[in-house]
Amino acid sequence: MAIDSWNATLYDQKHVFVSKFGEDVIDLLAPRKRENILDLGCGTGDLAERISKYGTNVIGVDQSENMINKARAKYPNIHFQVQDILQLDYSNEFDAVFSNATLHWVKQPEIALRNIHHALKPGGRFVAEFGGQGNVQTITDQLKKHLKVSENSDRYPWYFPSIGQYSALMEKVGFRVVFAHHFDRPTVLHGEDGLRNWIEMFASNMFIDMDTQAMVKTLESIEAEVKDKLYIDGKWVADYKRLRVIGIKQ
Repeated sequence: MAIDSWNATLYDQKHVFVSKFGEDVIDLLAPRKRENILDLGCGTGDLAERISKYGTNVIGVDQSENMINKARAKYPNIHFQVQDILQLDYSNEFDAVFSNATLHWVKQPEIALRNIHHALKPGGRFVAEFGGQGNVQTITDQLKKHLKVSENSDRYPWYFPSIGQYSALMEKVGFRVVFAHHFDRPTVLHGEDGLRNWIEMFASNMFIDMDTQAMVKTLESIEAEVKDKLYIDGKWVADYKRLRVIGIKQ
């Protein structure tokens, strides 16, 4: 079983922007009363809770047991469960599948999309936002350089597709793509250690074989090398590029 490296408390304290930006994706979802909605990669449950306020029936799933335990503690009236996207076994159950900041962690996107399609009722909608082509590229270029990791390596955790790549995959598994948008969203990171906190939160597995002293030196080197680009007006700003999609199950 894979190690659960997600720190749910740090996620809520230092990376609240993930859920905050996800509120716009709920607007795209446009939840309706009594709809059955699956929140895929629900994290600590904040967006599932917001969706539930529309009178919907929400199930939140996440691969991280740490995240699910935190979500259950925060929102005991919502059903949350530990579930791997690649092993989803729902069939024609949901009016909508919603996902925010999750699918760039899934390096087998076609399997994920087939499972999402299978989970939806005919005419159901898939609404998602995640990292698109070029997302946090200034940071990931440094991580690849210092850790000698390529995008094809098991240690590289992300999949940042172009709008064309992902739309084509959606169509391949049976979705009608009715919306796709790739855009820049510079994102302020929390505090003087914002960049370091981001790396420790989202890229800790890349340092799995490195001792603490070596990791600190590597983080210091990365900070120094990207400061000209990413330290703006006294704040760390990550070079986020996002992809939003809506697909209808045909």
